[in-house]
Amino acid sequence: MPAAQTKTDLLAVTHKEFEKLTTLIAQVPDDIAVEKLEDDTSIKDVIGHRAHWIDLFFGWYADGQAGKPVFFPAEGYKWNDLKSYNAHLRQRQADLDWAEVVAMLRDGHARLLEFIETRSEAELYGGPMKGAKNAWRLGRWVEATGPSHYRSAAKFIRKAVKDKALT
Repeated sequence: MPAAQTKTDLLAVTHKEFEKLTTLIAQVPDDIAVEKLEDDTSIKDVIGHRAHWIDLFFGWYADGQAGKPVFFPAEGYKWNDLKSYNAHLRQRQADLDWAEVVAMLRDGHARLLEFIETRSEAELYGGPMKGAKNAWRLGRWVEATGPSHYRSAAKFIRKAVKDKALT
């Protein structure tokens, strides 16, 4: 799917992918949501991860705007450390229940929508995100944080539910 190129398209894809994801989430019972699947990861873990990455994005953005170093994905980690980072994140979120991670995702999504709505077209697509050290425009970072992550979470849930139905 091609990346959004305008604020209008970004808002549309953000709403569309979140709606698809929340429709799936509403169908997942608590006991299925917390059941560990592949890589010792549950649906709850995946949703908690997506909520967390929205927070990471806001940290990256704030640090870049302030002229501080921006650490991707987080300080002390490189992109090739994602398995380790995500395992630590699952440990930190282990005590959260299904309703809590769903609420975190909804809150993060609301923040992301407000962020998009309060930015101009030029802010979102006029140039690279400050501090990112690449050519990705701010809107592309938002899309990677929200709609792209919503899409992959929905794919994970569909597969998990299908696999569960077969066992």
